[in-house]
Formats: sequence, structure tokens, C-alpha cells
Amino acid sequence: MSVTDASPRFNLVASQSGPPATFRVAPHNVEAEQALLGAILVNNDAFDRVSDFLKSEHFSEELHRRIFDLMAQLIRAGKIASPITLKTFLGDHDLGGITVMQYLARLAAEATTIINAADYGRSIYDLATRRGLIEIGEDIVNVAYDAAVDHSPRAQIEEAERKLYEIAESGRYAGGFQRFSEALHIAIEMAAKAYERDGKLSGIATGLNDLDRQMGGLQSSDLVIIAGRPGMGKTALATNIAFNIAKAYRAELRPDGSSVAANGGVVGFFSLEMSSEQLATRIIAEQSGVASYKIRRGDMNEDEFRQITEAAKLMQTIPFYIDQTGGISIAQLTARARRLKRQRGLDVLVVDYLQLLSGSKSKGDNRVQELTEITTGLKALAKELAVPVVALSQLSRQVETRDDKRPMLSDLRESGSIEQDADVVIFVYREEYYLKNREPRAGSEEHLKWMSEMERAHGKAEIIIGKQRHGPTGTVEVQFEAEMTRFSDLARDDNLPERY
Repeated sequence: MSVTDASPRFNLVASQSGPPATFRVAPHNVEAEQALLGAILVNNDAFDRVSDFLKSEHFSEELHRRIFDLMAQLIRAGKIASPITLKTFLGDHDLGGITVMQYLARLAAEATTIINAADYGRSIYDLATRRGLIEIGEDIVNVAYDAAVDHSPRAQIEEAERKLYEIAESGRYAGGFQRFSEALHIAIEMAAKAYERDGKLSGIATGLNDLDRQMGGLQSSDLVIIAGRPGMGKTALATNIAFNIAKAYRAELRPDGSSVAANGGVVGFFSLEMSSEQLATRIIAEQSGVASYKIRRGDMNEDEFRQITEAAKLMQTIPFYIDQTGGISIAQLTARARRLKRQRGLDVLVVDYLQLLSGSKSKGDNRVQELTEITTGLKALAKELAVPVVALSQLSRQVETRDDKRPMLSDLRESGSIEQDADVVIFVYREEYYLKNREPRAGSEEHLKWMSEMERAHGKAEIIIGKQRHGPTGTVEVQFEAEMTRFSDLARDDNLPERY
């Protein structure tokens, strides 16, 4: 390897004679690497300017990787990184006529000012990102040519998306300490947006005022679990909330030309149990006030049909996206959610329901471990996309064995990870559902008591907040219209006209 003494920067790559090579060299900048390493050797404080985003693997030259890695270890151990201290660990190598010690000395002698260290670090990182993109592209081509029988193109696409997203999200320049005044500015800005938003909430309004008062809306990066036994209406509650948010969507244009939700939001709904047509029928019934069984049978009069068509017109304009693919894995769900966020925007994600998701682990793992992977993945997705993820969950049958059938956290099915990973756990409970199944003999004293209880419970549901990291737990009573599968606020005395 030849090194030109007269050159202000010396090349580690051997010069080649003859015609130029036909292949392209991956993007790199040896001079920038040498300048940064030299700046750190002269003044170890330069390391602090790049250490939060730059790693040894970002350097293109193997020797530079080793030098940076050793310098990082010495500096973090409170020692001085200099040509003398590094020489002991690097050993002897022939670098085209110069020794390692001479190379280190020249790095230090020709170092630029510490002021430029961060700029050189960013340049090195950007070039490493470009090399990473090239590697992903090569992998896509090679795997597509020689794919195994059980490796579908869809799986290859999702793997490529995952790698691309990792590159996009890793090693950002931003971060570290900030002045408290900056944090105050962000807090005041959030409060101002909450003041402007319908309901004066810090989060996204669910459309149920009493529930919003208790929760402050759906908070960004939260994993919200809605749980209940079959027939309680958990899918109906999730559908109502999702549609209310999409219906209230109002975009605000940013200075850079992009748009952000000023109210409501773009909703993505993974319907793993019901088809998109069944889900649409539920929402039409809720919005039009026409019973869902009438819509399915076509048993409607002219006014009811007009109500349905008007509701359908409204639904065509809202940002509500449904994925009805059944049996998908948490990795597939994550890839599709990222794609929706990138292409259409995303403010709330709903998953109905998490027990129908599959993990990516081997078949030998039990269901508890698989569900732990799923809940951990959903929480990570909520943080990654900075949106609330609302996931529905089944409850175990032990609820049915108790006299008081109101669910508790211990009833969450198959895994304690649901309770652990969730920021909010909501239970849906309808006493009317259980009373209907316990009707005593007509005419008896018990029947009269049962009728009194049915009258008290008719059309009512309880939304029990069993866990909430941001606020109190408690119970919110709401109205439930079974024919329209619609939840709404319960009329309270303080909302009624004054009595005379």
C-alpha cells in the first residue's frame, strides 16, 4: 500500500495501474474519517460531539473502525486516547511503508480543528447509511434470484421494509440534553393544541365525553387494551371510537407543506375477525340509526334506506382504512402499519383482536410466550409510530364462575404481559346481557324482581378503567343500543334542563 507524503491526506487504498475498473466502489470518504480520528486524538473532547450517533461500524476502513472503537473504550474509561496509548492495543502492521505508530502520529499532526468534528461525523454516518442501502438492495436482488420454496415474495418485501425502517430510524442526530426552556415550549404548545382541540383534551377524543374526561383522550404512544367477554360489545366500542375519530378529522397544513391532524385523526383498523363488509354494516347501523339486522335482511322502508345512503356518503369521505386479512403475524401487522403511516398518515391504530395475531417464534414456543411477543411488539409499534394503538382482548372464562361478573385485570386471557405492557386497560361490562340469560319463571316473585333489575340495567353499559398510567381508574357508565351496536354518553342529571 502506497502513501504519498506530499498529499495532505493519505490514502489507505492501494493505487491500481492499468485501465479503470468497471465496478463501482461503495460511497466512502477516507479523508473525512482521518480528519475526525485526528481531531479526537488531539482533543478527546471531540469524541463527545459524535459519540451519540456515530459508531465504529460506520467507518469504511477496518483500521479506522479499530482505532475509533479503542478510542471510545479509553475515553469512556476516563483515560486519554492518544497515539501512545493506542499503539499498545493496535499491534504492528505494515501500512505501505509506515508503521501503526507513524500512521497515528500523522493523523494527529494533520488533524483539523475540533469545531468541524460533528460535521465530519455526520458525513461519515451519511455515507455509511448509503452503503447500508446498497447492501439491502443487493440482498433483495440475491434473495429474489435464489429464494427458498417456503420463502414467499411477501415475506421478502416485509423483511426489506423492516431493514429500511431500521436504517431510517437509527442514529438520528437529534437527542441528548436540552434546555428546560425548550421542554417548556413543547409543553405549552401541547396545551395550546389541547385547548384548540374539541373537548379540550391532551389526547385524541374518543367521542364519548365521560370516558374522555377520565382518560384525557387517547394518548400518543400508548397501548390501550379493550377487553371483555363475548357479547359485551368490545368490538362495537372500538368501532365507535375509531369512527368518531375519523369523522372528526381536520387537517392543518405545516410550513413545510405536510399536513397534521388538528382534530380527530387518520385511523387504521385491523379487522382480523370480521370482514370489511361486516364492519361497514356495523358502522352504517350506528350512524344511520337503522338496526343492523334490517340492513342485512334488506327489511327497510324508504326513510330508513335514505338514512343508510346518507350515512354511506359521509363514510366515503373520512380517513378510515380497514385491513381484513386474517391470521397475520405481528411482523406483518407492523410492516403494514408503517406503510400506512408513510403513505396515508396514521393517528390511531386499532387491532381486533390480539389473540388472533400470531408471533414469529418457532412452533415449539407456548402460547403465553407468543402473546408476550405480540403485546411487546404492539407497545413498541405505538412508540415507534407515536400513535395510540387500541388492541382488543378476550377474557378468560373464570369471569363466568363468579357472582359478580365484572372483569378484573387477572381475567386477561393467556398472559400477564397484556397487563404489564398496556398503558390503559378498559373492560366492557353489560349487566343486561347476563340478566337476560337468568330470567325466572313468569309470574313468580323472582320474576318481578328480575323485571325491576332489567329495567334498571336496560340500555346501559359500564366501561371499567382497570389500569391507567396517566390518571385514575374507575367506572364510566354509558348508553348502549344493541340493535345499532352504538355506545353513547348517558344522559345525566347535570345535563338535563332545570326542573320546575
